[in-house]
This record gives sequence, C-alpha cells and structure tokens, in this order.
Amino acid sequence: MNLTPEQILENWNRFLSVIDQYVESPRKEQLLEFYQKYEERFSLMPASHKSGYHNSFPGGYIDHVLRVIDVSLELDKVWRKFNCKDNYTTEELIFSAINHDLGKFGDFDHEAVVEQTDEWRKTKLGEMYQFNTKLTYMSVPDRGLWLLAELGIKVSQNEYLTIKLHDGLYDQANEPYLKSYMPETRPRTSMIYILHQADLLAARVEWEHECLDNFYKEPVKKPLVNNFQSKQKSQEKAIRQIGNKNTAFADMLKNI
Repeated sequence: MNLTPEQILENWNRFLSVIDQYVESPRKEQLLEFYQKYEERFSLMPASHKSGYHNSFPGGYIDHVLRVIDVSLELDKVWRKFNCKDNYTTEELIFSAINHDLGKFGDFDHEAVVEQTDEWRKTKLGEMYQFNTKLTYMSVPDRGLWLLAELGIKVSQNEYLTIKLHDGLYDQANEPYLKSYMPETRPRTSMIYILHQADLLAARVEWEHECLDNFYKEPVKKPLVNNFQSKQKSQEKAIRQIGNKNTAFADMLKNI
C-alpha cells in the first residue's frame, strides 16, 4: 500500500485539525508549534520499518495515528455504553492517541529510521527502512514521554500511563501494571485499555491490507527440470573427461 502526495497532504491537514478540535490551550498551541516545525518529517514518516508489520511506507505514521484516533472515539462509546467509570476525559483519550507513537519520531536532531540502503534486506526481508544508529536507544513510549517533557507539554496521570502502556502485554515491561493479581495495583482508568485496543485494531487492519493477500497468491512456478536427462548429461561429460586419460575405464563406466 502506498499513499499519493494528495492523500499524505490530506492526512496531515486532518491531523492538525484533530489537535485543534480536541486539545485545549495552552497544549493545543504547543503541539501545533512542534508538529508544524517538523511537518516534513512527520508527514512522511512510516509507522514501522518493515513491510511485514504495518504501514511501512511514506505517510504511514500519520495514517496510522488518525486510524487510532478514529477507533479510540468509537471504542470510547462502547466502553461507556457498558458503564465503565467516567474518570477520564475525551481530551485525555485523544491527546494520548495523538502522541501514543511519538517516540517513533526520534529526537530533535535525528530521525528514528532512515531509508534502507541494503537492497538485499529491502527485497528479501521487506525492511524498507533501517534504524538510525545515531539515535540513543529508548522504547517508543519512553521516548514519546521524554519528548513531551522536553517540550514542556504537561501530561495528566491518565495520559502518562495510557501512552506508556499502549502496547499492552505485548511489552513485557508492562506486566507489573497490567498483569497484577492485587486489586489496588490495577489501572484506575479504562482509558488505558481503550487506547491499547484501538492501536491493536488499527495495526491489525493495516497489516491485513498490506500483507494478507500475499498469502493467497499463486507461487511462481519454476520450469521443471528432467532430472534423469540432467543426470545423464553429467555422467556423459564425466565419462568423456575420464576417457581422455583412461579409455578402458571409460568404456566400463558406459556399461553401468
């Protein structure tokens, strides 16, 4: 899957409008200033580095974030319909969705991923991008929260935990928060689960569109080789070579 320049621009404008609609001042202005400063990087970033994952193409990041936002709003209705505690705001949910993968940005001087230069890894492994070794390693949630802190953008406790834990139990580091048998240590808000489920659904749908059909394509058929004829020709060639040195031995081999 690839996006046209028009689709990338449309997604970018919609992304900015979501910030304007759902985030209150002064955070609205802070986010808009940051995202617009790095407009080219954000609008062209992939959501992942490998085609076997999801949205590993230019514009894939913003496309993914918008899908997570849309799904979060729908799942919010579902959770509220079944009477989850009303202890989070729509702004908190959408702020978390907007910034859940912010760590994939990299830092202010270095992109997290750069274009793959190894043609073999690109064609054989589907690694369309490679990790930027100039960047100090951090997990995606940790880097995203660090960036928000560096920008002086305040984050509520709900938002902090929702961004930190958005990968759910796919990240072993989240087990103390999400795999607890003690009621007092379990998350106090369902918003954490809503964003995780939204991210999971969005990434799954993106993977389906990008990869699933490939499993049903007819394999490329290689021309059949007559193994007997091939073997016979090899034997004849070997006998000729031997015959040049030892005629009697070559004649014996012909009769086998």
